[in-house]
Amino acid sequence: MADALLIIGAGGHGKVVADTAMEMGRWSRIGFVDDRGEQLKQVAGISVIGRLADLESLRDEWSVAVVAIGDARHRIDLLSSLRALKFELPAIVHPRAAVSRWATLGAGTVVFAQSAVNAGASIGAGCIVNTGATVDHDCRLGDGVHICPGANLAGNVTVGARSWVGIGSAVRQGISIGQDVTLGAGSVVVRDVPDESIAYGVPARVRSRTND
Repeated sequence: MADALLIIGAGGHGKVVADTAMEMGRWSRIGFVDDRGEQLKQVAGISVIGRLADLESLRDEWSVAVVAIGDARHRIDLLSSLRALKFELPAIVHPRAAVSRWATLGAGTVVFAQSAVNAGASIGAGCIVNTGATVDHDCRLGDGVHICPGANLAGNVTVGARSWVGIGSAVRQGISIGQDVTLGAGSVVVRDVPDESIAYGVPARVRSRTND
């Protein structure tokens, strides 16, 4: 049913996604799916109605879903599974977020309260624009990117798939951040960051490579 939303993952991130969905007022029923269902039962007053293995059987009653799991690769894999099962995968946008009419949001992306996505920005599938984060004009974010709370991207920034921009970070205009990058909290990024890097500091420097 289109008025029923299934949230995959009942952890802390799942609670924020659920709260955001409730604030939207679009769905009359919301339920969680989580493999810890027998332990959790309910989260924030919302029932855990099944496990990941139950998704196919839940499809007829719960036709709309969003993945609320922090690990980017797992999140994207689950989105692919939901797409194959013909779930509708909307973007979830808090009513107190500002998203430009000229921005695009991919399937299953979530945009939380007090955040902004400006004109010409393109956000991939399964991204997280977290509380108070800003994505300025003409930025390009690949699938599974997480812009953590209070992080700010200036205009024309590119962030590759599955990268993590740490809480309170600032990224200068025109910077390119590669795929599978982790930027530490409070970093100031003034140079491009290559794929599979861990970078942090003021200014941010590459400290190691995740494939080393």
